[in-house]
Order: sequence, then structure tokens, then C-alpha cells
Amino acid sequence: MIVKGSCATWRRLCRRWSRPSSVSSGRPGSRVYPKTPIGEKFDNIATGRDVEWEPLVDFRRMDVSENTIHGAIAWAHGGDIIHSFGGNVLIYGRSMMKPFMMKVFAEALENELSWEQKSISCSSHNGDTEHVAAAQSILNESEWGLMQCPLDVPLVQFGRQVRRPRRWFHTCSGEHAAVLRGMRLLGIRRAGYTLPNSDWFPLYIDVLREYMENPDWSPDRVAKDGCGMPTTSNTVNELAIMFANLASRKDEDWIWEAMNRNPDLVGGFNRLDSTCLKAGEGRILAKEGADGLLGISVVHEDWPKGLGIVIKIAHGWNSQATWYISRAVLGVLGIHLRNPYPLHRQKAFIVPGIVPDMYSEALESIVTWDEWDPDRDRFSLDWKKYAEASTRSDPFGNEGDGGP
Repeated sequence: MIVKGSCATWRRLCRRWSRPSSVSSGRPGSRVYPKTPIGEKFDNIATGRDVEWEPLVDFRRMDVSENTIHGAIAWAHGGDIIHSFGGNVLIYGRSMMKPFMMKVFAEALENELSWEQKSISCSSHNGDTEHVAAAQSILNESEWGLMQCPLDVPLVQFGRQVRRPRRWFHTCSGEHAAVLRGMRLLGIRRAGYTLPNSDWFPLYIDVLREYMENPDWSPDRVAKDGCGMPTTSNTVNELAIMFANLASRKDEDWIWEAMNRNPDLVGGFNRLDSTCLKAGEGRILAKEGADGLLGISVVHEDWPKGLGIVIKIAHGWNSQATWYISRAVLGVLGIHLRNPYPLHRQKAFIVPGIVPDMYSEALESIVTWDEWDPDRDRFSLDWKKYAEASTRSDPFGNEGDGGP
């Protein structure tokens, strides 16, 4: 009986394995999968393997590069690109675009939210206690069930993990809560609010066109972001122009002030955008985005139309590399951003092309180390001299007479 039953089971498995998968190429279910692991080519969409990424910073151990971080950076003054390095790459703005998304609801929320609530609405927060409390306070508890951001645990956790995943811990929960509150005030139906066919999304596209100074712009792709919200494809140059105009129009609503009033609600402990906001002392707006994005908007006397700088790391999220680059670009503008936590037995070296030529000399003075961080990647002795002095023609000459 055991053998017979086993054989019958084996035959059933064989029949199952011999049938083609319902999601294999050419079958109806295959439409929700890519067609090829090599990747398809589409008109007007250059993939990451097609663009001219440039090295932005490299990490060296005793003069030898161990990590070279490639990417792209664009500087814009008003509607003009004044410097581009690494190509005009097509990317998604991801969470870096939250200040622009909130502009859809800025007027409606003006007198409805506290400054803490306004700050958390523009955030990609760590999920700390103060972040969750601020996000939850935006909605009535009876509305919490409308939240559709994914379940998550805090982004930065202290001590042993004892929290279960919750929507409020998600880094985008403040944005989702503010969008839901804004939609209620505007009389927009909130079911399906994360879909691009929701009534708020065309208003968001209008905001992007306005800050891009391109009324005819339309995104090549609208994808689903990590939190479920729609995210549009933009070039690095387009994003830099939008951040430049964010500076020149900073007094039109509460977004700039809210992010600068409560920088630790925008990101959190040891987060790059929060630290940039503190360093700028009201002169800049900074916002991180997933997969290696940072947008910086600067009010500077040399750039009266507003200065926008967007950094994209080619391989994705690398906060430490982005931090060194940000320190350099802000440093040449006279804004002191501290160094990140030091590398382990390595030093970072900036590629001069990340700044316009006019700032090349100033870049030399922005060091990527601190007084308490000397070189720890090298030995103090000359190993060649040591090796020559200790080398023997007979390596066993000092181990006895060789007898049994």
C-alpha cells in the first residue's frame, strides 16, 4: 500500500510538472510579468545600462579605490540648467516629490493642521514615537481604516525589535494621512485614493507642469511607488528645475516653513534630509527619495531665481555616499553640513565634476574627514624593509639541528 500510494502521488506530481505554467510566455497569465529577463527596449526610455553615469565619490583604502559610487547630478537656476554631470537620466521622483504633492492640498490644509502635522505630511520618517503620533493626529481614529500604505516596522529601530508591522510605522504614513484629510476637505471621493485615476492626481500633474515651467509636459510613465502612491517619471534636469522654483516660490504656502520648523519630523535621527535642513537654518529645503535620491532647494544671493540641486545614485540607496556629495555641494555654497559617520578604514574622495567649474577651488577645502578621524587604513611601518630584514635563505635554519 505504501509503494502503491507513493507511485500514485508521484504520477500526479509528474502530470502537474509536465503541464505548462499558466503564466509562462504566451499564456494569458504572462501579461503581468516581464517578457524577457534581458529587458525590453522602449522608445524615449533609456535604461540604466544606456546612460552615461559618472563617478561621484569613491571610497579608498590606502590610495586604492574599493568602492566607486556612480550617479548623476544636476544644478538649476530658475528654469535654466547651469550644470549637469552624469547625464540627464530618466528616473522616478519617488518620495523626493512629497513637497510638490502637498501643494495640491496646501490651501485646504493651511488652517486645518498644526505645524507638526504639516511637517509630517511632507516626511519620509523613521517611524519613531513622535512620527507616529503626529501622523495619527491628522485623521480621526474612525478614518484610520482608510489608510492604504503598506504594513511596516520602524525604519530605524533602537534596541530589540518587539514591534509588529503597522501602517503607521511606514515611512509614508504622514503623507497618506494628509492626502486623505485634504481630499475630505476638497470633497474628493477617498476610495481608491492611491490610484492615478483619483481626482487629486491631475491636480498634482498640474503642479509639476507649473514648477517645471512646461505646460505641455506629460510623464512617459506613471508607476506605483513603494507606498502605493503613483510616482511619475522625470529627468534629473526636470527635477532640478522644480527644486529651483521651490526656492523662488517658498513663501507661497506653508511647506518650506513647516519642513524647516520641524526637521526631525521630516526624516528623523541621523537622516540626511533632516540634517541638511538643520544645517541650512532656513535657507534650504532638502528631501530624500528612495533608491538614491536627494533634492535640495537653496535660497542664495548668487542665485536670485532659486537654486535646485538633484542627486541620483546609480545603484540605489547609499546614504553615506549621498551625504559626502551633499556636504560638498552645500559646502561650496557656504552651508556647513557635518560629515557622516566615518567609514571603516577607508576615506571618501569627491569627484570635482559634481560642482560647476566656478566652485572647483572652493571644493578643495571641503574635507571628507574630521579631526578625530585620522587614516586607519595603513600600517605605520614599511613592510618592505621589515620583510627584507626577516627573510632567511633557509627558512628552517633556526628550528634545531634537523635530527629525529
